[in-house]
Amino acid sequence: MATPSPLRVRTREIPDDDPRYHRPLLDLLPNRAAMSWVRDGSGLVGWGVAARFDTAGPDRFAETDTYWHELCARMDVDDEVRLPGTGPVAFTSLAFGDQPGDSVLLVPRVVIGQRDGVRWITTVGEDAADGNAADEPVLPVHGPGTVRYGDGRLPATGYRDVVAEAVRTLANGGEVRKVVLAHDLLAETSEPLDPRFLLDNLARRYPSCWTFAVDGLVGATPELLLERTGHRVRSHVLAGTAWPRPGVSADELAAGLLDSAKDRAEHAFATESVAAELRPFCGELAVPAQPEVLRLRNVLHLASLISGELHQHAASNGVAALLRLASALHPTAAVGGTPTAEAVELIEKLELMDRGRYTGPVGWVDGAGNGALGLALRCAQIEHQPGDSAAVPDGGSTVRLFAGGGIVTGSDPDQEVAEAAAKLRPIREALEGDA
Repeated sequence: MATPSPLRVRTREIPDDDPRYHRPLLDLLPNRAAMSWVRDGSGLVGWGVAARFDTAGPDRFAETDTYWHELCARMDVDDEVRLPGTGPVAFTSLAFGDQPGDSVLLVPRVVIGQRDGVRWITTVGEDAADGNAADEPVLPVHGPGTVRYGDGRLPATGYRDVVAEAVRTLANGGEVRKVVLAHDLLAETSEPLDPRFLLDNLARRYPSCWTFAVDGLVGATPELLLERTGHRVRSHVLAGTAWPRPGVSADELAAGLLDSAKDRAEHAFATESVAAELRPFCGELAVPAQPEVLRLRNVLHLASLISGELHQHAASNGVAALLRLASALHPTAAVGGTPTAEAVELIEKLELMDRGRYTGPVGWVDGAGNGALGLALRCAQIEHQPGDSAAVPDGGSTVRLFAGGGIVTGSDPDQEVAEAAAKLRPIREALEGDA
């Protein structure tokens, strides 16, 4: 059997006087196969597919990591920039649960990135050396037309019942102290949905969030599961939520959130779960004693930024590769519950729906071990495009939106339904194009 030819990878800094590539990153995406990890104008966008890996089940993290490292070992890399995110880069999105479900890693043919004021372009493939891989016209972004909503697999009314059952279960004194439940909402668009339409609207409204797109999953997450830059790791943990109410100022909401025993307990579960999993890999680990309040357009969250320095042996022998570390962390208490295994069992018993990649890790990884993975929140999965057998009859798209929250003893089902509605607001506004 012939040995596969190595993928050629070429990274060059983009000169300041090159007008083609010095527009906002999202404006450079040429077509609907968009890939994105952008925050405050910096990050990565990509398009085209030079390589793809699909997997599922409990070994999805290890299998994806093995595939990526074996692929990188066969690459012919010419990287003149040598920053995190240059050279070989893949975008990835992994399923929440161990049950069969799609997890994917995509290597774009073209990546354009920006970090610390430096902008670069990476091309992958046989034509990488001459730069032709990047020459693709940017097509106009069109809106989705009319948007109609319908019940998902677990609509809001069913979600309320599921939350009430979870509260009863927690009150009975079992092992589970917190469980994170979710529901979905379906939308049908009269015109084909261009992911760039969602990306543009989300980035404009939520610039402090990581705006992502991988294989039809599009969103803007405020929660960073794990970032690795050299030997440094960071995790931005969110748990505990308040949302705008008539007659209550943002300062009053923030103060109430900090004073809420329920939300503080929920946040402590999430922070402790991340710190406990990272600590064996780190010589240093800084965990804030008190959370801060993250204020977004639609909600406020309790937030803690955990940071650490990897042990030398952990950083060098592969056990602390980004995807391997993410496997140790996922699911955190912020998206699963406490204790994790028992909470996930309760999720499977109560939700009776496949979350797919919602609340799973999403982001990017490079060939040097750097990368960032957020939690797929405030997102939608574009499930059907025109031409699919299940596409809507008038040629539009079917989109599945998700939201949920952490349930603890004393949670109020009606309040949890209201919280989920507030968390659906970003993706609904982006889909509808509201100001």
